[in-house]
Amino acid sequence: MNLGTHHTLRALACAVLLGTACGSESSMPPPSRQPSDYTKEILDIMQGNSINRSRINWTDVRAQVNQAAQGATTIPDLYPAIALALRLLDDHHSFYLSASGTFVNNPTLPQCSAAPVPNAATPSDIGYVRVAGFSNSALGADVAFADEIQQQIRSRDRPGLAGWIVDVRGNTGGNMWPMIAGVGPVLGEGVAGYFVPVSGPSTPWGYRNGESFSGPSQVVRASQPYTLIGGTAKVAVLTDIAVASSGEAVVVAFRARPNTRSFGTATCGLSTANQSFGLSDGATLYLTVSVMADRSLAPYGVPLVPDESVAGDAQVVSRAIAWLRGSGG
Repeated sequence: MNLGTHHTLRALACAVLLGTACGSESSMPPPSRQPSDYTKEILDIMQGNSINRSRINWTDVRAQVNQAAQGATTIPDLYPAIALALRLLDDHHSFYLSASGTFVNNPTLPQCSAAPVPNAATPSDIGYVRVAGFSNSALGADVAFADEIQQQIRSRDRPGLAGWIVDVRGNTGGNMWPMIAGVGPVLGEGVAGYFVPVSGPSTPWGYRNGESFSGPSQVVRASQPYTLIGGTAKVAVLTDIAVASSGEAVVVAFRARPNTRSFGTATCGLSTANQSFGLSDGATLYLTVSVMADRSLAPYGVPLVPDESVAGDAQVVSRAIAWLRGSGG
């Protein structure tokens, strides 16, 4: 069990919800003075908000976690009990971050990794844009990232393109909003997906007027929004097992989009969204509260299987080009 700082986990876990980098944060409750109070604080948040709350036996969960917490005298002593609680949620995506920056990883987090994939070399009649992971919280970094993706598009756009390759391979996640804002000119305007909670209304999200949006709110806006020369494009989306969380949100955004097809291998399976809950000691519980759905409201929360399963870096690019050019089906 790894209880240390894990940057890959942070990138995987920060699928965003309702317009913030890792979800909306609850108001902070009064301080918990005893480890047992702190355990109850965490379990109460989980029981009230987890996407799986209606199918969990909370009496049993509380008994198991409280047993694991026996003998703890400090909050760090509780980390194994917190890890157990995360495992029993069975959502594979929730995690805990202490006030000092120590992660308690979700023990059921899928181990999704792949060798780095270089940018594909594509012919002049094929547009190409790479959407990588992003987790930089520095002021303005999100806009700069969206601008960089749009600059890729601007530099490759020309009249007469057969279509575009959107390469999401290796995108382990982070903050989805600059990704959506960046790829927006190829994605197109309008609702591209939804966050679907266990109860209550779904929240639409997508791209319009150079910005990513969640519900009624603008999230990230490109500084100089670009519009494709040829208008609505034919698009091939490339995926692999390393695509996770917010990376999967990009893939979901292209699902059910007209004139679009995906190629490669299935994604990691963290197509869910986390909300952050502030704890009494300054720590944060990132809790899975909804699943991603595409523009047709088809829900995911599982690995996204491509339209065509293709193994091999060169082979997947070649097959995508053939489809964009209208050959090979």
